Amino acid sequence: MNKELQVLEANKTWELVLLPPNKILIGCKWVYRIKFHVDGTIERYKARLVAKGFNQKEGINYIETFAPVAKMVIVRALLVLVLHHNWFIEQLDINNVFLHGDLHEEVYMTIPQGYSKQLLPNTLCKLTKSLYGLKQTNRQWFQKLITFLLTIGFQQSYADTSLFTLTEGLHFTTLLVYVDDILIAGNHKPTIDSIKQELYNQFSIKDLGPLHYYLGIEIFRNDHGLVISERKYVLELLKCGNVLNDKPISTHLDPIQSLNLTDGEPLSDPSLYRTLVGKLIYLTIIKPDISFAAQLLSKFSQASKTPHMKTLLKVLRYIKLCLGQSLHFPTTNNLQLTVYCDSN
Repeated sequence: MNKELQVLEANKTWELVLLPPNKILIGCKWVYRIKFHVDGTIERYKARLVAKGFNQKEGINYIETFAPVAKMVIVRALLVLVLHHNWFIEQLDINNVFLHGDLHEEVYMTIPQGYSKQLLPNTLCKLTKSLYGLKQTNRQWFQKLITFLLTIGFQQSYADTSLFTLTEGLHFTTLLVYVDDILIAGNHKPTIDSIKQELYNQFSIKDLGPLHYYLGIEIFRNDHGLVISERKYVLELLKCGNVLNDKPISTHLDPIQSLNLTDGEPLSDPSLYRTLVGKLIYLTIIKPDISFAAQLLSKFSQASKTPHMKTLLKVLRYIKLCLGQSLHFPTTNNLQLTVYCDSN
């Protein structure tokens, strides 16, 4: 907590004031999290101060909230181009990403728990920078990043506004943004290093080196291509569904059974069902064979019953059978698009 408070004060996230008349005051709380390495070992313990943004009022202390993130189809397309052109590709992480955005609205927040400085009665924080939990935080960060990238010569893509490109003679660099996770790829390593240094000077980044783990996806590169896997993600999914010790099965849907909204008893707590369905949908990134099952089960998220959960757990047991599977992107000189269609 003390370390996080020091970061917030060094960033000049707030100024201490008395609450003006007729202004909305929002609270804050500490959220604790354990971050893990790819192999599941503990990386570090994290304390984060979060504003209670659910108390904000539209048009008063926030206006717009939308901020784009990279589409997964663009991520896959970038990986193919990296292989085809034999580009360098590295990943970056922005430290304390949501603290970088400038706040334009008036937001007043209570003093955080653990704040040790002597204060006058009724003193509070007037936020000058964005903070975790605020409704506009994501947008303010992305707007600041866009402004900086355009300043150093990048162009924003029309196909995906999270994709940026830079051309300097024969040197080409592309940068893809998913909140604080950034991929940077190109054909000239010194240019990539120069851009990383500029980002570090502006935002304080963590250089994670060559691409290996991105958005829960494990990525391995060798002379034959790229292999992408979600083994760690799958293990967490199986643990969440409490099927880690269950026997795996070879099929995930019963062709005879027809799911509907009438059969069975409603689940006492449907939140687990919704969580598992959401995780299944994300897993289709590397397991397209479960796409139909994930889409089917998602239809019952608002009215899930016992047959739906039973089918969902069967899908998880099928996934356990395929735990070691991955997708392989082979190195190739051919960029011709190949399409397959099931005529039925």
